[in-house]
Amino acid sequence: MTEVLQIGNRTIKASELIPLLASYQMLPQLLRELIIDEAIASIECTPEEVAYAQKQFYAEKQLTQEADIQAWMAYHSLSVSQLETIMQRKLKLEKFKQATWGHKLESYFFQSKGKLDKVIYSLLRTQDIGIAQELYFRIQAKEQSFADVAREYSQGPEAQTGGLVGPIELNSLHPAMVQLLSSSQPNQVLPPTRIAEWFVILRLEKFIPAQLDESMKVRLMNELFETWLQEQRKQIASLSTESDVNQVSG
Repeated sequence: MTEVLQIGNRTIKASELIPLLASYQMLPQLLRELIIDEAIASIECTPEEVAYAQKQFYAEKQLTQEADIQAWMAYHSLSVSQLETIMQRKLKLEKFKQATWGHKLESYFFQSKGKLDKVIYSLLRTQDIGIAQELYFRIQAKEQSFADVAREYSQGPEAQTGGLVGPIELNSLHPAMVQLLSSSQPNQVLPPTRIAEWFVILRLEKFIPAQLDESMKVRLMNELFETWLQEQRKQIASLSTESDVNQVSG
């Protein structure tokens, strides 16, 4: 059997690679990369794009000297041609994403905007409804500030910040909190509401609408790409299962 890898005193044979990848839970990553390779196979890059990609790659890896590049290549057991392939592969992947989903970003953004908007809010929570009502009345009557009451009585980590939380995206919050904050006005103290095991008092401090800036475009592009990738994996798994069934029935 062909020997493909020598590590210390151990020789790894070709027939051992797949079982080893499976035992180290690396097969999903291998499948991901193979799907990407197939998707970007037809993508072309100009010499200028390749040169820019190379410059970016070296900057990201902090490879400023030729000795640094050689050491990095040796550590990863890469040849010069393999390194060039790696640098171009990232460029091709970004071009594939842009060609596939770039024209869909605006519509996807407006579909997702409700969960991308951010809020800053004050939170006070307790498991005792009587205490929650008493604290709400104190805040309403301005006997104590929200921050002082939260710092003294709130039973979550927000007590450390005087109840202040955020900025945080709405999709990170409990649906009931999203509904309450989305329908309230800044500085409006909401009466105690039961959410899960807590009675909470909320006050919206600031609503921050999501913007389709460059960082948001990159994020949404990657979301669409990852969704596509998951679909590709499912299709491959489905075909594999179907093949196994056919073999058994045959």
